[in-house]
Amino acid sequence: MPFPDIDPIAFSLGPLVIRWYALAYLAGFLGGWLVARRLAGAEGLWGTVPRPSKEQIDDFIVWIALGVILGGRLGYVLFYDLGSYLARPHEILFVWQGGMSFHGGLLGAVIASFVFARRNGLIGLSMLDIVAVTAPIGLFFGRIANFINGELWGRPAPDFPFAVVFPFAGPVPRYPSQLFEAATQGLVLFIVMLIAVAVLGMRRPGMLAGIFAIGYAAARIFCELFREPDPQLGFLMGNWLTMGMLLSLPLALAGIVAILAARRGLTGPGHPPSAKAGSA
Repeated sequence: MPFPDIDPIAFSLGPLVIRWYALAYLAGFLGGWLVARRLAGAEGLWGTVPRPSKEQIDDFIVWIALGVILGGRLGYVLFYDLGSYLARPHEILFVWQGGMSFHGGLLGAVIASFVFARRNGLIGLSMLDIVAVTAPIGLFFGRIANFINGELWGRPAPDFPFAVVFPFAGPVPRYPSQLFEAATQGLVLFIVMLIAVAVLGMRRPGMLAGIFAIGYAAARIFCELFREPDPQLGFLMGNWLTMGMLLSLPLALAGIVAILAARRGLTGPGHPPSAKAGSA
């Protein structure tokens, strides 16, 4: 089917141009902030774990926004197109031209979570648990915006009944892989995280972060089977291994370690490993 004719510019006010991609980031941070405030206000979820106040959540969302944006941009530069940016380093600042890495943004969020926790007498892994519950909201809106922009399209799929002819990808019908990612990494993973909160609460720091890490890694690896690899990288091995898959493997391993540590009570308040992590 033809690509829907959607203008990537949502609206403009004189010289100010507002794109759907910017609105997707705004919706993700706004939705995450609202959910995070509800988590912070639900005292019964936390047990003896130090709970952030709603006012601290208001500050925390700013830290996370900076961590995601800076980490996402630097991650893309380092993981996906380092040679090009070394030749034109000033273009690293041109974020409006596109180029963000989820794995880099996640690393930025991790650093922001631990630094914020240390400054506010909280547990870093607990703040990361909050990020884990809210991150699928941003992933959902972000992938929808990728589809609207006609970017990060899928591999050729001439026999797929819902294949799309993207305007910048030639005449070949392709998988709408952005929508696959919005559904799995966004909607499905958000439901999984809400169920995890209802069952486990926030009582074991790092448990929810571990569940998210494994869930995202599995969803990303699955969707990479349908997504066209970045042209400057191509496949890293054979006709199947992509950079997205490669970066997701250590993420899944970190998730397993976090869950095991949380199950053994190694991350709770007052435990030495937790204190050490909070000062990282």
